[in-house]
Parts: sequence; structure tokens; C-alpha cells
Amino acid sequence: MDYMELAIETAKLSDGDIPVGAVIVKDGEVIATAFNTREKDNDITSHAEILAIRKAEQVLNNWRLEDCDIYVTLEPCPMCGWAILQARIKSVYFGSYDTNYGAFSSKIDLRQLANSKIQVYGGIKEDKCNKLLQNFFNTLRN
Repeated sequence: MDYMELAIETAKLSDGDIPVGAVIVKDGEVIATAFNTREKDNDITSHAEILAIRKAEQVLNNWRLEDCDIYVTLEPCPMCGWAILQARIKSVYFGSYDTNYGAFSSKIDLRQLANSKIQVYGGIKEDKCNKLLQNFFNTLRN
């Protein structure tokens, strides 16, 4: 299964919100998916990554998401990045780099603050993820 493609399809469900999708995988099985719902929920913490982490915690009945990977269409922000580190997720795979708020290389690298060995891989299906965001913001501006 192409987990980043699933994250992209999930992001498209972010009706009226910035299209970001997240997928959490453990042992080759998708255990959680989520998309941004900040506008719908009127909740700043309703980022795709946070919502996916909450779902995965429920599935595993554990806040420790060791041996899990997260796939997200946009580089996580500091809030989401810190939650990912605290949840002990093994690897982060993201599509678009976020030069304004990216927490795993673009703006800052939280791994240095946390002395974390989490594996981070950016630019996965970057063109497709960028296009999703560009289309959203172009529509918003018009």
C-alpha cells in the first residue's frame, strides 16, 4: 500500500480547512487516518497529526506509539512535531516542506531539542502534496 497516497486522499477530506492528511502505520497496517478539522471543530489543536495520534492511541490502548510510522502531506509544525516525538513514533514521512513552520528541518529541527533519533524523510510525493496546497490557497484567494 502507498501510505503517502492514502495521506493525500485523506487530506482531500479537509473540507474548508488546509488540506493536510496523516496516516499512522504499525507493522504494515494502517491504524489511524485523519485530516485537518480546525475550522470545523473551532479547535487549534485539530491538526491531522494530532487527531491521527489520538486515534492510534485508542486503537493501541497506549499513548506510546513505538514502532509506528506517520505519513503526513505537510511537514509537521512544532506542536505536531513535539506530539510525534512525545508519542515515540519511530519515523516521519512527509510530502511538502513547510518553510514557515516546519519542525523537522525547514524552519527548526525539534530532534535537536529532544535529542531524538526519530527518522525523518521529507519530499515524498512533494509535487502532488504541493499542488494540493497550492490549489487550496488559490481557491481561497479568489
